[in-house]
Amino acid sequence: MRDGVLLSADLYRPDTPEAVPVLVRRTPYGKSGSPGGASVDGLRLVRSGYALLVQDVRGRFASGGAFEPYWNEAQDGADTVAWAVRRPWCDGSAGLFGRSYEGMAALLAAGERPPGLGAVVPHVAGSGFDEGWTRQGGALQRGFLLYWVLYDLLLDGAGLTGPELAEVADAVDRIDALYVDPDAAAGLLDRLAPYYRQWLEHPTGHPYWKAASPRDSYPLIDVPSLHVTGWYDIFLAGALENFQGIREQGVESRLVVGPWSHCVTGGIFPQRRYGLAADEQRLDVTGLHLDHFDRHLRGRPTGAAAPAPVRLFLTGADEWRAFPDWPVPGTEEYVLHLDGPRLTPGPVPRTAAGDTIRHDPADPVPTTGGATALPGQFTGADCGPLDQREVERRDDVLSFTGAPLTAPLTVVGDTVLTVYVTPDAAGADVTGKLVDVRPDGRAELLCDGIQRLEPPGEGGAAAPGRPAEVTVRLGAIGHVFRPGHRVRLDVAASNAPRFDVHPRVVAHHTVHHGGDHPSRLTLPRLADGRGDGRGDGRGDG
Repeated sequence: MRDGVLLSADLYRPDTPEAVPVLVRRTPYGKSGSPGGASVDGLRLVRSGYALLVQDVRGRFASGGAFEPYWNEAQDGADTVAWAVRRPWCDGSAGLFGRSYEGMAALLAAGERPPGLGAVVPHVAGSGFDEGWTRQGGALQRGFLLYWVLYDLLLDGAGLTGPELAEVADAVDRIDALYVDPDAAAGLLDRLAPYYRQWLEHPTGHPYWKAASPRDSYPLIDVPSLHVTGWYDIFLAGALENFQGIREQGVESRLVVGPWSHCVTGGIFPQRRYGLAADEQRLDVTGLHLDHFDRHLRGRPTGAAAPAPVRLFLTGADEWRAFPDWPVPGTEEYVLHLDGPRLTPGPVPRTAAGDTIRHDPADPVPTTGGATALPGQFTGADCGPLDQREVERRDDVLSFTGAPLTAPLTVVGDTVLTVYVTPDAAGADVTGKLVDVRPDGRAELLCDGIQRLEPPGEGGAAAPGRPAEVTVRLGAIGHVFRPGHRVRLDVAASNAPRFDVHPRVVAHHTVHHGGDHPSRLTLPRLADGRGDGRGDGRGDG
């Protein structure tokens, strides 16, 4: 690297004397695993005529230097590409790809414009290391962060041995207790992962985060990009922002969104199967990479028409459809007002009402599915479209339900809850969930979000004892509510351990609706319910 640090990589080359393009994957999770990572067949890339360079990032496994998540990935990635394209086995062109951390590192390096870089494929990548990774809506994503640091960053690859390694293993084994009392791991993290405390001490928007912000590099990214993500992926919002931000610069940007979570990619969750077409491998994610790199590194036509800019798997209909852009053109706002226990279209209900939520930090609303990355992530036991009926029975969860639909309702885009809340003087979290209620009663979670309100005088938007208008971004969906199904909104004051609990004292909040407080759910309804006619429902767009 430019500062003299040596990074270690494995090189896979096709058996040919000819110079070929190189594809670079830079990972904090160990270069000696599957060369393409969890989703891509790396040897297939090599057999297709590419050199594949898989590198341990700085301070991880066999690479030198000190590891601090993301802070060196822009320069190190650019230096690695610049080195690779000068090798005699390379024809001077390169692509960057990778999953999760690797994908965001690829975008950061692309923003440096290294010589020879011709294309990038960020897979389930975020758009920044603050909002959308460390926090969401002002709340700390403790469930993911604590497990990621302990399990993925410290247990392996950090060079720990003996008592330190045993201490980390013990912390992983008692992760549920640490979610309740995170301070119990503070000493361990301060010694072995001091960057964790830096994340806690720097709020969203602080200049501290700019060293790891692809969203700040969009004007500098000048190579075609392919973004692959899932409706239940923890970094979905970031991937959509990356697609849109690069495309707005006039650079080719394509998007694929499937019915996947961060680690469940086969389209099969414990309570929901989306069919064979939903499988990431059936879709052929490796083939998507090859098509993208063939077009932009080799200038090769693939014999087919150019792929659609946007390909979405619409849940409910359970089929792939193609669209010209994201946000999808042709959508209109479909507004449902909170009206007693109902969700009603049309004008604001005349009758004003309010519901009180009791928040108990010792008994928060438990995380039940959604875009999570928690310890059960590898089996999908705690993520995705889980049934919400059990959690809806709690007296600290408010449910508002629409009438049975008489025609399909196709919703494609970002969903938003606008709600008027009088928070407790100690502050509040406002959480919202969008749910599809089937005729048999199953309440399937589609997306959810959170917005934190600090106490008045500490950045809170509300004056003491006065209602505040709160915007909760529930997330993006591509979903068809079928006839006979109902739209439901769940509102609560916690979602733990996915998010840290706030406030840490018993509190009471009032949710207002009707009259002068038009609390509402806004859905992007697709008028005709179809794409551009290029999708055939088989997953090939």
